[in-house]
Amino acid sequence: MTPPRDEAAAIADVVDVDRPSSIGAETGGGRRVAVTLEDVEKRFGDVVAVTGVNLEIGEGEFFSMLGPSGSGKTTTLRLIAGFETLTRGRISLYGRDVSTIPAFERDVNTVFQDYALFPHMNVFENVGYGLMVRHVPRGERASRVAEALRRVRLAGFDDRRPSQLSGGQRQRVALARALVNRPKVLLLDEPLGALDRKLREEMQVELKEIQRQVGITFVFVTHDQDEALSMSDRLAVFNAGSVEQVGTPTEIYEHPATEFVAGFVGTSNVIEGDVARRVVGQPGRFSVRPEKIRVEPAGSSAGPDEHSVTGRIRDIVYLGAQTRYLVTVDGDVDFVVATQNLTSPAEGIDQRGREVQLVWDKRNTLTLAPSEQEATSRRTGS
Repeated sequence: MTPPRDEAAAIADVVDVDRPSSIGAETGGGRRVAVTLEDVEKRFGDVVAVTGVNLEIGEGEFFSMLGPSGSGKTTTLRLIAGFETLTRGRISLYGRDVSTIPAFERDVNTVFQDYALFPHMNVFENVGYGLMVRHVPRGERASRVAEALRRVRLAGFDDRRPSQLSGGQRQRVALARALVNRPKVLLLDEPLGALDRKLREEMQVELKEIQRQVGITFVFVTHDQDEALSMSDRLAVFNAGSVEQVGTPTEIYEHPATEFVAGFVGTSNVIEGDVARRVVGQPGRFSVRPEKIRVEPAGSSAGPDEHSVTGRIRDIVYLGAQTRYLVTVDGDVDFVVATQNLTSPAEGIDQRGREVQLVWDKRNTLTLAPSEQEATSRRTGS
């Protein structure tokens, strides 16, 4: 049985490995640029899905595109793959403009969330399908499939069908099928989304290790903040079709550029209005992460390099490794505080309603800029 042409094309979206690759530009650190997006825009009728996206992704980088549903991250990935056509802008792979090049002529391959495995084929046939379409000789095909299965720890699974595999094993088959084609760039569209939490965390470690071994540029789409922070060399945070911030996980988490980034990546306490004037000493919008704050007895004095505010504990949540406090300030402003449980917490002591002092280093108070969408809303009053 021959798979439908569109399904086959989606799996065989790779360029011939024997074709010479283009010589791309270099990043500031001397690394070649694998993927370049310049003023990329995509419209579906009157709906703007992606607008003004500019990115440079380095060779061998594990780069994530993070954002909520509808933020434009998956559409951007599909534009790179060639599954969608640009409305405006330019996309280059290793310096070669591929904006109008069809998907099957790009040096990329894609791993989908649903894996897109052929149920009537065994593991060997699924992994080797793209090579067969390109008429790679049988002997070479067998050795390359064996190597790909070894890399994803599925040696000996050749004869099994997808229905005989666990979710994690099917995910590995899909990854092996992509790697066997030796693409210059591997695109991954939420490939771990269908796995349970424990297996997902295990596969995060495995996927990052495989990427280090093969040295291929990975462009990874996810809505999971922890996943993006733990796996990425760098990431772009998407919101409403635009990129809010690009940086390393540390830069994104410790120094969010906008209100949206501070609120979406992890938990952040936003300080504004009267509380900002009293605590920070000036108007504006500021943030501080929950784990940067410590809870002290009411009336405790802060050091010269610290901020402090008085509040009352409204709720306490025990999470095993940490305890989270919800502390109300000025009667209607809630602060979330996270403390590590270095010792066993005292049981049976209800601290709800107790007045406390929240204290943190001034350096951990970050000034927030509004996102472009928020700034536009404020200007128009919408």
